[in-house]
Amino acid sequence: MARVAAQQFPDISLRLVGYDLNAEAVRGAQARGAQWASRFVSRSEGDTSPGHQARPRTAGADGGCFDTAPGACPGPILDRITIEWRVGDFLCAATELADEHFDAVITNPPYVRTQQLGGATAQMLSKQFGLSGRIDLTHPFVATIPRLLRPGGVLGLLCANRFLSTKAGANLRALLYAELTPVELYDLGDTRLFEASVLPAVTIAVRGHEQRGCRFVTAYESEREPTAGADLFEALISPADSVVEHAGRPIAVETGTLWTGAHHNAGRSGTPERAVVSAPSQCADGADVESDGEPRTGAFDPAIPWRMSRPDTDEWLGRIAAATWRTFGDVARIRVGIKTNADRVFISDRWEDRPCCPEPELLRELLTHHDLAPWRIARARDTRVLYPYEISCSCRTPVDLSEYPDAAAYLAQYKDTLAARDYLTGTGREWFEIWVPQRPHLWCRPKVVFPDISVAPRFALDRSGAVVNGDCYWMSLADIGDERIAYLLMGVANSTLGLRFYDAVCGNRLYAGRRRWITQYVTRLPLPDPNTDAGQRLTDLARELANGAAEPDAALLDRRVAAAFGLGDTGVGPPEGRQAV
Repeated sequence: MARVAAQQFPDISLRLVGYDLNAEAVRGAQARGAQWASRFVSRSEGDTSPGHQARPRTAGADGGCFDTAPGACPGPILDRITIEWRVGDFLCAATELADEHFDAVITNPPYVRTQQLGGATAQMLSKQFGLSGRIDLTHPFVATIPRLLRPGGVLGLLCANRFLSTKAGANLRALLYAELTPVELYDLGDTRLFEASVLPAVTIAVRGHEQRGCRFVTAYESEREPTAGADLFEALISPADSVVEHAGRPIAVETGTLWTGAHHNAGRSGTPERAVVSAPSQCADGADVESDGEPRTGAFDPAIPWRMSRPDTDEWLGRIAAATWRTFGDVARIRVGIKTNADRVFISDRWEDRPCCPEPELLRELLTHHDLAPWRIARARDTRVLYPYEISCSCRTPVDLSEYPDAAAYLAQYKDTLAARDYLTGTGREWFEIWVPQRPHLWCRPKVVFPDISVAPRFALDRSGAVVNGDCYWMSLADIGDERIAYLLMGVANSTLGLRFYDAVCGNRLYAGRRRWITQYVTRLPLPDPNTDAGQRLTDLARELANGAAEPDAALLDRRVAAAFGLGDTGVGPPEGRQAV
């Protein structure tokens, strides 16, 4: 990097400063640099003890560090490059640095989530850096940088791509929009360029508000055959879409511009998606009930996920918006399944083999992601959950364990473990309860269930009265009110149009094409008017498929969905949009 920079700017001296908490990592970087620099100098050394601030030293092209003794660096490039290695906390060091200290900052902040930071640390960081909601260490790192950059200075940020599309990414989206201008963004998806399990993204941004758009490139595994002989890195900087082979896998590289949700901002284009504002839903038991309304105004809203903008995709989304009657979030309350936080105690598919097997009336059938196919439930195992609640009560009401001696004896074996859950017992709840029981009285009502993670949508109708596990979400027909709307929901969700709308607007992909079907995304899926002839035909077909009166016919479903949105037989996806993988 240093060599390339020196070659690009031959009349400029480069001063590089590197920070890392890990002294061993710094020593490793120095060792790699020393290998390269050994052709020019005779020694390489440096104190990397914690807290040590090294004096300026000349560096080799790949970061090797050595003393700047007279005559030690015969190469003209080396004469213009100095580096300081610093073992320490950058967030602490930054407080002592002057404003506009750097021309460029390249950072790969550690990905440490709120749960790992601890509540006290998270609150301290939120207050110090003006953050809100869930945070990880990426947020304070990025919040520190604008002050340190000179006007027009450049940030190169490597971090998890989650900030583009999740609610927790709102802090980072706000920082990048308010104090910086992204000019290039590379969502590297499941290219597996790094050992970390998170999917990476590279953002290049400048300090200040540049009047230009942001080039947005995505790279994800695909089932399509390679179309170019270029390697992945050549494809990423090419203006054209392509499919290339990388590490033995086909990777689809697609290009567009960044859409931030703000209209009328120069250099930050917007696209008309439907203007819908939904009031947030709240659930007293801590259930995951969300509604993700999107006010489409000229003002930037960091709560709105970012996505790729492409002319044909934007035109397709505009046509869907014009034909959208409601969104899923408008007509249904989406809840996550139960969370026991002690699955080993409460969940089993072999209850009869356990000593002190609880009474059958407390063992409820449990639906997991293994049991869901499009339209219908297909139980994979006889999984049941010990559900210690009065099933007829609308509020969470634990059973009287004295009336269930077998269950009481069984739970007593684990009392120490269960009672140690201070986050539960500390709120006045019984030690034998589960963490999120949801709404006991709604289990017996018909419901639409879908998995949290899957490659393709699997929205199924359940009439069995089963409990839904925390790896799934569900929508009770009692909340929807009209059974026709439930069928319409499934018709859109299980279609190609629903899948491609998700990819274009939500786009939260995991490895191997898996998608996250969480509340904040599913609420955004569109519904056509059920009262039109085309809407009624779609509803009728979905009813037949859900109730087993017809075998699934994907092509027929896609035609009905496209017709209901007024798109014609070929309108299930944007002509040049992402293809399902």
